[in-house]
Amino acid sequence: MKKLRFDSPGFEEELRALYERPSFPPEVGKQAAAIIDEVRADGDAALIRFAEKFDHVSLTPDRFRVDEAEIEEAKKALTPAQRRAIRTALSQVRAFAKRTMPRNWQAEVRPGVTLGEKFEPLDRVGVYIPGGTAPLVSTVIHTAGIASAAGVKEIVAVTPARRDGTVHPAVLYAMKLAGVTEIYRLGGVYGVAALACGTESVRKVEKIVGPGNAYVTAAKRLLYGEVAIDMVAGPSEILVIADETADPAFIAADLLSQAEHGSGLEQAVLVTTSAPLMEQVEAEFLRQKASLPRLATVDRVMEHGLFLILAPDLNRAAEIASRYAPEHLEIQTVRPERLAKRITAAGAIFLGPWTPEPVGDFCAGPSHVLPTASSARYFNGLETPGFFRRSSIVRYSEKALQREVSVIEAFAGMEGLAAHGRSGTIRVKRF
Repeated sequence: MKKLRFDSPGFEEELRALYERPSFPPEVGKQAAAIIDEVRADGDAALIRFAEKFDHVSLTPDRFRVDEAEIEEAKKALTPAQRRAIRTALSQVRAFAKRTMPRNWQAEVRPGVTLGEKFEPLDRVGVYIPGGTAPLVSTVIHTAGIASAAGVKEIVAVTPARRDGTVHPAVLYAMKLAGVTEIYRLGGVYGVAALACGTESVRKVEKIVGPGNAYVTAAKRLLYGEVAIDMVAGPSEILVIADETADPAFIAADLLSQAEHGSGLEQAVLVTTSAPLMEQVEAEFLRQKASLPRLATVDRVMEHGLFLILAPDLNRAAEIASRYAPEHLEIQTVRPERLAKRITAAGAIFLGPWTPEPVGDFCAGPSHVLPTASSARYFNGLETPGFFRRSSIVRYSEKALQREVSVIEAFAGMEGLAAHGRSGTIRVKRF
């Protein structure tokens, strides 16, 4: 745990280190690149080796894909309450996705000039579902659920197998409901590489979406261009802005909710204007931590990724939050909506004491796949338009072209592209 105070020497330098945190360590990128190269060269044989090495499971190509019988069995393993929770979350996430669906349109914007946009869903999308330290059932809903709402025809999921070779039944049930068409028990970098490069058993996809650990994040970045990706979505992080009216028990619980994810690279940050609150949150964090089952995980984050920051005022707190650009931002102040207007970068913003970040993780509606490591400054969270191809529509009448052909000629002349100019002039000036 590290405490930073605005009135202490070195405050700005310590903040700068937080702002410039990497998405993953350099050595992780090198290891991911080596795995990708092997999958590209050896296909299924490499997948077998890496499943044994990283997930400790023996697979053959005919066992990569989960069959219908296993999917049907999964439903029986869940309680009615679990099935109901999955259905509820899926319904609410899809409802939000429908509200944000891109729409085709055309309009005459100038006499004789019609412009517009046309959207078509992608044909084949891969979703990565983490499963190493926890089966992220919700990630199925927040990726595949949105893809199916968008009309993607083929949704291909990869997720690590458990040591007995099975996939967690709740994950399988959620995949079935969310519209996944192919499920592969392949995890980590090698699973992502199979989606991007293709193997004898796994056809490549057009885009890969979904969060993951530092290795998955590195793999997606390395494969960008060979396949589309959603964003850089690595180890989870939360920043809470709080004033003296906030409840320290709420804040500690919310910081712990991200610290328990498991890679040890997560970050949990409090920025407050109240020194007493900062001390109270520290005490609450330690008290609540003691009752959690994933103590080793939380301890790693507490040592390297827990920051308690005292700011002089809420304006400065908003500036710190915007430059940090957190994956998740909670605002627990007297007027959270007013302060939210000052935030310029955050993956998702949760307003008020009754909006804990896990409602976004599970059931609120917007996707919980969000940019991390300050990339919210230039990436958006996963959204419905991300599952579409966009084409612009342009139509000119003869009179409209006559009116604007001089513009074409002028640009063609400036850029030294004579054929471009002729393409316009030949239609209105015969020579």
